[in-house]
Amino acid sequence: MSFCELEKFLEHLVTDKGIPGVDCIVYYKSRPVFRHMAGYADRDKGIKMQGKELYNLYSTSKVLTCTGALTLFEKGKFLMNDPLYEYLPEFGDVMVAEKRDNGEVELVKPKRPIIVQDLFTMSAGLSYNLGTEYINEVKEKTNGKAPTREIVKAIAKEPLGYHPGEHWGYSLAHDVIGGLIEVISGKRFGEYMRENIFEPLEMNDTGFERNDEIYSRMAAQYQFDYDREYADEIEKTCGFQLGSEYESGGAGFVSSVEDYGRFVNAMSCGGIGTNGNRILKSCTVNMMRMNCLDENRIKDFNWHQANGYGYGYGVRTMIKPASGSLGSIGEFGWGGAAGTYVLIDPDRQIGVFYAQHMLNNLEPYVHPRIRNLVYAALDD
Repeated sequence: MSFCELEKFLEHLVTDKGIPGVDCIVYYKSRPVFRHMAGYADRDKGIKMQGKELYNLYSTSKVLTCTGALTLFEKGKFLMNDPLYEYLPEFGDVMVAEKRDNGEVELVKPKRPIIVQDLFTMSAGLSYNLGTEYINEVKEKTNGKAPTREIVKAIAKEPLGYHPGEHWGYSLAHDVIGGLIEVISGKRFGEYMRENIFEPLEMNDTGFERNDEIYSRMAAQYQFDYDREYADEIEKTCGFQLGSEYESGGAGFVSSVEDYGRFVNAMSCGGIGTNGNRILKSCTVNMMRMNCLDENRIKDFNWHQANGYGYGYGVRTMIKPASGSLGSIGEFGWGGAAGTYVLIDPDRQIGVFYAQHMLNNLEPYVHPRIRNLVYAALDD
């Protein structure tokens, strides 16, 4: 196998595309076969990438969150077709905002309750609005703490955008899964994840905590300006962390390339880490990567970088390689707002994690190319 073209591409992202720093690890059959970093951990200070940097994961948090919830599913703690209100009662009275032909909006009862599977598959009717009056009320009443369960209750007060199960819509559904984990496990979301995912895989740099020490280790964060083709440095904070006690399952984790690399490797090997610890059964990993979208909902999942993919339990999943992928059917993963990228292929035991720390992330250009370059390298 030869990764020379992937290495060239990573260098190209820094020299020609304006991404300040990149880092990528590839696992194959449970061993690391490639690691390359380029550019700067902090461009303005002239600090080169060292490989130990921490990153805001943003939406690649979702893969971790869904994996954590599935460990409870394996224990029989819930079924996918259970009504959500059985665990989170606040979702028992949700309403749907239906738009009439005259432009008026009428609140109606949903045709059926939200079920747990709707959260995993982004089909519950929720939005990604972090600034609702209900969320703002929680932040104010808790003096900025915004505990996870209280925010989930606030999310439930906002009318649904469509009837559950009728559409795919990117939303706060996986934040709600964090609340579901808390209720079912009886532990704080982050604590459950640490005990059941991070500690077994020796992911010592992964969690929700943000403090001065964490920020000192974090790569500088940037935002790309398309007009100037230049990335400006911004604060290292994550806008999806709504308060000091809020643990966002959809976008809140911090991690490193080495840590997330251990996770993608475990998932590519049927849930077993390099240390022999199992976090998930192989049958559950396979369920996670099954396409759940019917013909109607898959029309909503039309992002450019998702060409050829369906959507499983919190992950894109390849269903049509002929659309332009060198990968396998069932390859799965997700991406994050600052450019992180997850690729997991259990059939070929391939695990990839790529990191950058730049909002307006050039994802449609970067991620599909990394995917194809990895598969081409492994076919040499």
